Formats: sequence, structure tokens, C-alpha cells
Amino acid sequence: MDRGLNRILFVDLARHSFRVEERPDLFQSRLGGTGVAVELLQELCPSGADPLSPENPIVLAVGPLNALFPLASKTVAMFKSPHTGNLGESHCGGRSAMAIRLAGYGAVVITGKSELPVYLVIDEKGVRFRDARALWGLSSSFTVGRIIREREGGSGVRSILRIGRAGENLVSYANVVAESYRHFGRLGLGAVFGSKHLKAVVITGRGRIPVHDKAGYNKLYRQLHHRAVRSELFKKYHDLGTPQNVRPLNAIGALPVKNLKEIRYPGDPPFAGETMAERYLGRRLACAGCPVACIHLAALREPYPDEPYFYKTTFVSYDYEPIYSLGTMLGGENPEGYLRLMDEVEHLGLDAMTCGVVLAWATEAFESGLLTERDTGGLAPRWGNYDVYIEMVRRIAERRGELYDVLARGVEEAATRYGGEEFALAFGGNEMPGYHTLSLIHI
Repeated sequence: MDRGLNRILFVDLARHSFRVEERPDLFQSRLGGTGVAVELLQELCPSGADPLSPENPIVLAVGPLNALFPLASKTVAMFKSPHTGNLGESHCGGRSAMAIRLAGYGAVVITGKSELPVYLVIDEKGVRFRDARALWGLSSSFTVGRIIREREGGSGVRSILRIGRAGENLVSYANVVAESYRHFGRLGLGAVFGSKHLKAVVITGRGRIPVHDKAGYNKLYRQLHHRAVRSELFKKYHDLGTPQNVRPLNAIGALPVKNLKEIRYPGDPPFAGETMAERYLGRRLACAGCPVACIHLAALREPYPDEPYFYKTTFVSYDYEPIYSLGTMLGGENPEGYLRLMDEVEHLGLDAMTCGVVLAWATEAFESGLLTERDTGGLAPRWGNYDVYIEMVRRIAERRGELYDVLARGVEEAATRYGGEEFALAFGGNEMPGYHTLSLIHI
């Protein structure tokens, strides 16, 4: 284990200061980044702390395999969740794990609250605090990433973690976007960022990890890489990705459709992985250090209204979970409508899974008369109406109006206020994941 993995970078946003502490005892007695992160959270988060208070720490941690072996590409985030009031744990791919490790840290802990919006630039030298007032309020998390990428140049492995408008407005299920297509998605890390006036974290790694037995390491690396790329799982996740599961789940009656009012499409599901790949697949991407390239990007072509034969092409990531939440749960029939909604959710910085369950509840509540157009501000959410859903997520991210302020806190809060508890699909305060139906198919 290299010395860098034992180092924890502590960042105090209130004082705009930082320090580095070595904790070999912690890293050698806990299992991976998850074990280290949960121990640090327990040490640093006061009992009873408000999740949106300065006392709630953000812990980002990696493990001993990150940046050394194929497939080990995730960073774990630990925090107290503003969505459930309980443990917040979220994992993110992309380049963040490799950047943290090559910057010479095993964990980064962020505490306090900045008086003004800032973003952090982290490397082997420590932390620089940048004024983010010009970035605060920008409509798209993608735009924020592009601006920071241009400003913070240089060599090395760089990861840019940032929030959108939903995080700034403390939506309890706001996420943190990394490298445009990966996320710390569940349980509201984006809201914790926003509560600290933290717009983004840029991490650049330029170091190297010492390997004492180079011959043995190279042999083991090749073996793991060979087994990974030759496996059936590799083929599945590389070729079609997790959307390959849509057709089998539909066949066995375990595909959540229309807020679980239905469990399959009568014909071939419109979001089947094969259909998405044949019609829309534009690119595949891989997380740093991973040979699988399971990130599938759809090329969404939309015509300009005043320019014949001229199209705007947008790349939108798609996986089974957002297909479930923003596609099948909403009774969608149109993949392009789903992709437009997914793109809007990405720009706003909302967790796609939670957001879809919230919209599905609102649709059923409207259908059953619990909500009216007076509540929705003139909108009529109906199954598969993506134009309405896009406007709804914009209002949720802005917390614009009473209903959308409530929806910004999840389906349990909404059902408590408006009724419909029997179809509010949340467990322990967290909205249902897409594979939950597998535990129900024999009941």
C-alpha cells in the first residue's frame, strides 16, 4: 500500500483552508474506500446534524485497487442525506477515483460553508479556492463543466464534479455530475454541495503509484484484463449495456410501467436495449482504467424550426435505471421523448431515478383527481407526455410553486401533503429502484 493512499485532504470551506493528515491505521483496518468513508463520516458528522448545515461533511474516498487494476473505477461519497435524513452513500465512475489517487490522496473531506459560491481545485499541492459567483445560477451543469475545463488547463488526469440548478436550490435528490455522463446520483449529494455554496470540485492527478513487484503486477493486470474482456458480462455491458435487461424483464412481467399500474408492455417495449442501439447509439465511453466501455450515448437529432435539413445533435447517456424511471415508469412510448427528458434532467442536476418516480406519482395523482391543473400550474401530466414532464422538472429544479416545492422533497413528502400514499413508491424515504420488482414477481 503506497503512502499516498493513507493521506486525507481536509478542506474547510468556511475558512478557505486545508490540511493533510496521514491515517494508515484507518486505511489498513477498513475495507476499501467505502469502509474508510463511513468511518470518517461517523467520526466527523455530529449526532443530529442537519444534512444541509455546515456540520455535515462530504467524504470522497477510494480504495487500494483504484488506478491500479482494470474495473476498479469508482469513488464513494458518504454524507448525511438531505433526502432521507439517514446515511447517504453514492458511487461514481468516470475519472474521479483515478484523479484522487494520482493526486496523492486516499480521501477528501469537505466541511463548513463558504460565504460566497466557490469551486475547489485540488491537486498534489493542495487546494485552491476559486470564485464561482459567475457560475452560480447557470442553467446547465454541462455549461459549468465546459467553462471550468477551459479555465483549469494543464496536464494529468482531471475530474470535474459539479452541480446544476437543482443542487443550488437544495432539491433533496439533486445529484453531482462528473465528466458529463457519470454521477453521484442517489440521496442528494448535490443539495449538500449547494448548501455549502460549493459549485464544483476539480481534481487533477499527476503522480504515480509505486509498484514493488513490477513483473508480478504486470502479470496479474494482464490476467484480470484478459478475463474481463473475454467474459460474457463484458460482451453484455459493452454491446448493449444494462438496457439489454428491458426485454427479459418485460417478458417475465417485472418491468415497472406507469408507476407499477402495469408490469409489462403488451408488445415489444419501446426502450429495449436492442432498439436503442439500432436506432440511437452514437458513442461508447469508458471510465478511467476500465476496458468495458459500458457508457452508451444516444445521438438525439432535433431539427431546427427555421432551418430545413439542419439538426442539433445531442449526446445523451442511457442505462436501464433511467430508462425505467424516465421511460417505462412514465408509460413512455417514444424513445426520443425519453431522451429529451433525460437530457433536461442531466442539465438541471437531478437524480434520474428519483425524479422519474416523483413524476410517475404526480401523473397517477393527477389521473385519480388528487391533483388538479390548479395545483400543477396549468400542466396536465399524462402517461408518456414528455413535453409536460420536461416543464415539470424545470419547475421542480427551481422549486417554483407550492406543488413543485413539495415534489422537490420526494414522493413521501408529496403523498403526505396531497394523498396517494398507496402509490407513493418509496422505501425508507428513498424512491424505488428499477430492479425492485424482481423481489415481487412471485408475490
